[in-house]
Amino acid sequence: MKDLPILERRRIEAMILKHVFDVICERTNRAEAEAVIGETCSRSAIEQGRALAADLDHPPTLEDFAAILPNWTREDALEIEPLEMSADRMAFNVTRCRYAEMYREMGLGGIGHLLSCNRDGDFCIGYNPDIEMTRTQTIMQGASHCDFRYRMKGD
Repeated sequence: MKDLPILERRRIEAMILKHVFDVICERTNRAEAEAVIGETCSRSAIEQGRALAADLDHPPTLEDFAAILPNWTREDALEIEPLEMSADRMAFNVTRCRYAEMYREMGLGGIGHLLSCNRDGDFCIGYNPDIEMTRTQTIMQGASHCDFRYRMKGD
């Protein structure tokens, strides 16, 4: 599974979660379905962060995070405009997101933020809770780009 590009992994997950989402909507309502899918993806992201952190012999730094970023950009899944990289800050814009394109093609654009975007900050919780991510906009929700800003807490 580690060799599978994350874009393809998200496609497989979305194919299953789409049906889970539909069933929850039928049994309760859309708000509950969104809450369940959101919580599920959040837990998955935290677990993935912990697993990648466990591969290191030290608490992950922003440099370590930058080193694993190609996992998410593999196969041109994201086009990134780097803005800043230092020991305590990392900033970049995503100017093309094939994750968003894929979810829209699958008819899941309305919950794509739950399936992928919301995972970004949650990943940090598992990877290193001292890494804080802020983002004010996403391509998934109609912006021209996603503005990722990471910093080490306390700075």
